[in-house]
Amino acid sequence: MTTRKTLLKELGLLLLSLIIFLGWPTIARSQQVEPVDEIIAVVNDDIIVRSELDNEIIKIVTQLRQQGQRLPPQAIIEKQVLDRLILKKLQLEAAARAGIKVSEDIVAQAINNIAQNNNLNLSEFRRALEDEGISFSGFRRNIQEEITLKQLLDQEVRRRIRVTDQEVETYLARQASNLGERSAYHLQHILIATPEAASPEQMESARQQADSIVRSLRGGADFADLAITESDGRQALEGGDLGWRPANQLPTIFVDLVINMQRGEISDPIRTASGYHIIKLNDYKGGDRKIVTQSHVRHILISTNEVTSNNDARTRLEQLRLRILGGDDFNALARSHSDDKSSAIKGGDLGWTTPGVLLPRFEEEIAKLAPGELTEPFRTEYGWHLAQLLERRDHDSTSEVQKAEARKAISDRKTAEESELYLRRLRDEAFIDIRISDS
Repeated sequence: MTTRKTLLKELGLLLLSLIIFLGWPTIARSQQVEPVDEIIAVVNDDIIVRSELDNEIIKIVTQLRQQGQRLPPQAIIEKQVLDRLILKKLQLEAAARAGIKVSEDIVAQAINNIAQNNNLNLSEFRRALEDEGISFSGFRRNIQEEITLKQLLDQEVRRRIRVTDQEVETYLARQASNLGERSAYHLQHILIATPEAASPEQMESARQQADSIVRSLRGGADFADLAITESDGRQALEGGDLGWRPANQLPTIFVDLVINMQRGEISDPIRTASGYHIIKLNDYKGGDRKIVTQSHVRHILISTNEVTSNNDARTRLEQLRLRILGGDDFNALARSHSDDKSSAIKGGDLGWTTPGVLLPRFEEEIAKLAPGELTEPFRTEYGWHLAQLLERRDHDSTSEVQKAEARKAISDRKTAEESELYLRRLRDEAFIDIRISDS
């Protein structure tokens, strides 16, 4: 049973992760004095009020102090936090335009998973939140927004990413020369952003700013301090810390550079479509080959739409499950019923899969099974699934596994890069009126 101290620590890390990676709103406190709200920013048809910004600032300042980070001037924190709030508003607006709606049952399942990970039932988890003054409704709203923003980037970016066989071969050839050497990197990052259609003057100004920052860093300035005060990156308020990342998950722009950098080294400014990047290599690790447990899986997918509701999809899969348990052939049912056309023609067979390839929810359900068993119908963002585990095996990194991992790594890199550009376009195309005085 998780102790109260451990639970509170885990909850704190969860809330911090929401701020670090996506900049979602602070969970509302249930006993807060309501301030006089003035409009401090207009974002298209939405607004940001003073209390919203102040609550975010309080949360950020608390986190920075807990980490022992030196606090930048109030104006810098205010600007960084306001930028995050603006971006969040724009993403939620884009999600609404795209028709993305996260149902209550998906939110409830996500919260149940968080509670279970803390060895608590839902009632105990709710009481633990409220004991800390955290509104359960606010927590639920943040989780719903988290899922909404993830689905937005999946729809607008990830599903449009394509990886060619030639890209996979080139990636594997490059990786081969480094096999057994550096496998993971701890990086810090500063971004000096430029508009999507930046003028030569804007690009030159950004370059000069980046050059000045590099000179300061190489002269002994603290990277975290400058990231907080100067960076336009999403991790600016965390000192630009990207944490430990496997070599095959680094952004493409960093890959060829970091393999030759030494610990503590500061890069020259790196120009991309989003602006100028500066990175610091804090540390790296050597790599070892690993044995992975693969799963051979097949599934039937029923997608939901205006015609097929969630209840209809689940009911259809429950009926198919009973037929399979009664002796009907899974392959035949998948061919005639599955909406995943790429696997339906193979009887729903997804082949041997390596951890991290399938959706987290899908892998979670498969992990519960013994070979031959069926899941209950379960839902992901693609619809409702009925899956069967055929076999498991411990397997060394073969050529096919390496190709699958390479394809995923390339896809992840492209997604990260395109996501940055997509978010930059959202902001560049928006009407934003900031009403905070510079004084």
